Amino acid sequence: MTSSSTAPTAPTALFALDGSNLPFLFPADVAAALADLVDIDQDHAVTDFADAGVLPRLPDVEILITGWGCPLITPSVLDTLPRLRAILHTGGTVKKLLTPEVWERGIAVSTAAAANALPVAEYTLGMILLLGKDVFAAREDFRTSRTFAPQAPGADIGNAGRRVGIIGASRTGRRVIELLRPFDFDVLLHDPYVGAAEAEALGVRAAGLDELLAASSLVSVHAPATAETHHLLDAARLALLPDGAALINTARGSLVDTDALVKELVTGRIRAVLDVTEPEPLPADSALYRLPNVFLTPHVAGSMGNELRRLGLTAVREVERLLAGRPLAHRVEHAQLARTA
Repeated sequence: MTSSSTAPTAPTALFALDGSNLPFLFPADVAAALADLVDIDQDHAVTDFADAGVLPRLPDVEILITGWGCPLITPSVLDTLPRLRAILHTGGTVKKLLTPEVWERGIAVSTAAAANALPVAEYTLGMILLLGKDVFAAREDFRTSRTFAPQAPGADIGNAGRRVGIIGASRTGRRVIELLRPFDFDVLLHDPYVGAAEAEALGVRAAGLDELLAASSLVSVHAPATAETHHLLDAARLALLPDGAALINTARGSLVDTDALVKELVTGRIRAVLDVTEPEPLPADSALYRLPNVFLTPHVAGSMGNELRRLGLTAVREVERLLAGRPLAHRVEHAQLARTA
């Protein structure tokens, strides 16, 4: 008598994102790792769930791998995906992608927000170090004078013991705190959901927002965009920043009142590094393009180029956990959305 065994069938997965991003999110090695786990068409990505060519494939799909360009996943879309058990997002936030019914139907959700936090934190660290040395102003002076003018001995230049204020203990905010540890900074943290004990465990000191702004020479914003944080930094709060202080915003432009910020910057009293703005992009006549005390970049702090590979790899690792019956490492619960990015 002989016995035979049949290898389990790999679950069907589907890309739902802008297909032009596939080669960057899933280069050859990452795509091969994914193909070892699931049955997926590596060359096709869905941008319209109602497409007649797509509809016949949806009933078998168990895993959706989503990303930038994915259409909204509504209850009617979910009805066409009866076997769906997980949505693995290769971007950061899923707030504008998923409706509450996803969680109500027991579908697991994860994102690559943690992987995307790393390049944003790296950008922030670089800017903090450069601002502390007043590199941007020195560059402008050197460009016009063509001579080297040493700073006066008592000038507030350098990063020895400089106080840095972090607004928001988000994934990115925590990565920034982690990256700052080897340096000689005094770090304050404001986050209404983080108490003194948790802040101490992170190696920083908890502070009220107004206290942080008044006491920090460098302030970096890492809070989510919510109704609660809209124009969190308004005219009154920006006025609390000490003369010569610098504001870094890599979070969302809506956290800062742009008009109030421009008024402060025009005086030359403070400096700013802005990777995000409100609106985005800025109008062509915005003073932020011209002010010498502003370093403006076009939303480049997040994953770009070879950094996109990490986002795809995050989804692959989540598929591995899902198939092994282990908890997702980056699971998103619906209750978290109100206070996260």
